[in-house]
Amino acid sequence: MRPLLAAAALLLALPAAAQDRILIASDSTAANYGADKYPQTGWGMMLKCGLAPDVEVINRAVGGRSTRTFISEGKWDALLAESRPGDVVLIQFGHNDASVSRPERYAPAATLYRDNLLRMIWESRGRGLIPVLVTPPARRSFDGARAKAEFAAYSQVERELVASTNTPMIDLEARSLDLVSSAGEDGAKKYYLHYAATDKLAAFPNGIADDTHFSELGARAMANLVAQELKGLKVPVAEKVLAERPDLTRSKPLGSFACH
Repeated sequence: MRPLLAAAALLLALPAAAQDRILIASDSTAANYGADKYPQTGWGMMLKCGLAPDVEVINRAVGGRSTRTFISEGKWDALLAESRPGDVVLIQFGHNDASVSRPERYAPAATLYRDNLLRMIWESRGRGLIPVLVTPPARRSFDGARAKAEFAAYSQVERELVASTNTPMIDLEARSLDLVSSAGEDGAKKYYLHYAATDKLAAFPNGIADDTHFSELGARAMANLVAQELKGLKVPVAEKVLAERPDLTRSKPLGSFACH
């Protein structure tokens, strides 16, 4: 009996297995929104729906932020402070970095944007984290029958950093351009905030025509692309991506941010 008790005591004394965690550093395209903002949804809110239940997603995306302001406002340092060795950090910027008319946000692709991403990569690794670059998602912006890449210079910098720093990357830009192009200019409206006053949405009583931010279906679709790309990376959490992700491939809105 005593050996059994001793073994049980030893098991209780062992630390619990570390939970797989994903942290997200990004902007409004990935950010969390309250029910009062529905149907506006960030893909970071929906990513958990494509992962095993034991994976925690910590979404620190904030609207209006570029790499420049995410760092200068201390949001990057705050993310690092709550991180644990082994965490995966998804880093997706570009939309606000490209805002030439907003100098407080603007980060030229080849210089400041590149330097900021390098800082995020090296500081992540210095804490034992696994940084993963994510190219900016497509806007509903067409050139003929094809959606166009409006942040191509920023995505190109990320692709170059993949080669020079051996950092994994999720090419959300390429995947989302394919998705939006497949839907067509009119069909792609379902992925973005296109609603009329007659839809009687509390968040947008006068209607809205926004080709940047996602609807519930759009956020689910973008999260599905992120999950699919994540599954193909050589990172520990890749095996926790669900093979089937019905919550992220819905054709009709659920009417909430829930997974079911």
